[in-house]
Amino acid sequence: MQKILAILDRRGHWVAFAAGIALAGAFAPVGFWPLAIASPAVLFLLWHRSEPRTAARRGFLYTAGTFLAGTYWLYHSIHLVGQAPVWIALFLMVGLVAIMGSYTAVLGYVVARWGRPSGVLRWLVLLPAGWVLVEWFRGWFLSGFPWLALGYTQLETVLAGYAPAGGVYGTSLAVAVLAGALVTMLLGSRRDRIVAVAAAVGIVAAGVLLARVEWTQPTGTSVTVALVQGAVPQSMKWEPGQRERTLALYAGLTEPHYGRDIIVWPEAALPALEQDVRGFLDGIRAAAQARGSTLVAGLLKRDAGSGAYYNAMAAFAEGEQWYYKRRLVPFGEFFPVPDAVREWMRLMNLPYSDFEAGPQIQPPLVAAGERLAPTICYEDAYAAEQLPIVRESTLLVNVTNDAWFGDSTAPHQHLDISRMRALETGRPMLRATNDGVTALIAHDGSLLGHLPQFEPAVLAGEVEPRVGETPYVRLGNLPVLFLAFLGLAAGLVPNLRAAVQGGAP
Repeated sequence: MQKILAILDRRGHWVAFAAGIALAGAFAPVGFWPLAIASPAVLFLLWHRSEPRTAARRGFLYTAGTFLAGTYWLYHSIHLVGQAPVWIALFLMVGLVAIMGSYTAVLGYVVARWGRPSGVLRWLVLLPAGWVLVEWFRGWFLSGFPWLALGYTQLETVLAGYAPAGGVYGTSLAVAVLAGALVTMLLGSRRDRIVAVAAAVGIVAAGVLLARVEWTQPTGTSVTVALVQGAVPQSMKWEPGQRERTLALYAGLTEPHYGRDIIVWPEAALPALEQDVRGFLDGIRAAAQARGSTLVAGLLKRDAGSGAYYNAMAAFAEGEQWYYKRRLVPFGEFFPVPDAVREWMRLMNLPYSDFEAGPQIQPPLVAAGERLAPTICYEDAYAAEQLPIVRESTLLVNVTNDAWFGDSTAPHQHLDISRMRALETGRPMLRATNDGVTALIAHDGSLLGHLPQFEPAVLAGEVEPRVGETPYVRLGNLPVLFLAFLGLAAGLVPNLRAAVQGGAP
């Protein structure tokens, strides 16, 4: 083992970068979940007896590798589809990678400077706790980017049972502990190894038991649904003359499914403001209502009073109910820049747009007698923000436009995020996308059906609305964060105290 550690130390920076790239393979569409355990274990090994600055550099390179490989599609969406100049696309992509990497760099520095040098408290407690806190922090700080959390890799494993109990971060914690157990079995004493084996067996056994618990209950009714996927390429969507073709497309796809309880159109389904196609929408609404259907559609709306633009979702039942997107995409739906920079962008003919964010607290949409917890686009990645509305709802609905990402890994990663939300909340999800992956997701995160990408089609099916609260819906991230901060304190406080008192850490 000492020879392996010596090799890792000589090639540590390259190994960290390569291990980070490998972690991306644990996520969809590759989905080789063992990498979610093995890859962090390599980083933990690289941090063993590293100097603080070295640990920081390796942590940075590790996460930079993960996000370069895992979110390369940002370049596609910003430059190829969004038509921003290459330098802006590269700047934003590299900037995101650098920010994500800096969080892991800080963790590496801290554990190398003040963490216990070895033993169970380091490998099974401190490092997993620090990992989860980094995931949580990067999910909200500076607007947040809660992508590529370890928990998303476990939807098909026994560790999925942790999701309803502790959410995606609770699942990440279980994975990180297994990575720590692997390192302990390689580096630890005989006693440490026994503890590591016991911890690993306990983690797996608890996952199996948790997966058998039915946290929510069906309402006793079923709802028939039709999810419409127009598959209009983003590059064509706003071309002159495309509007009428798109209206005809959605009318034609929808008409055979009148009579189903709920019909869902994806995010910004029509290339127009809602007020500009009001006559068309009224006709669809009347036809749907005549057959007992409620149309739920993603639309762009301009508020007549304030002039603000909203990325919205509407339920057309007896009356109209609107949900306005709360979590906007930086540099996509709004530009967090001063007015002077905005004026410069206008003069340089650089593309930009600004939507207004909706209120943080909004009621569920009511359709076919069911209460729908709505999210638009990547809003469903912000799990904790959805909990207030989920508690009042019986179904989840997400409309999104993953056409921005083309034939990349992004739509598949996003699908797993939606599956995790269904599993965490114990509620089925209706997921309508512009060009894939449109899916019906059961309350346990499994797929009831999905459509192939890039094909105009309708996914028809049936779901069972559910009520009740999983532990995660009731408590959110608080229990996991408490455990993580406790683990961080257990691994750092003794050496921090010694440093403050002038002792050698």
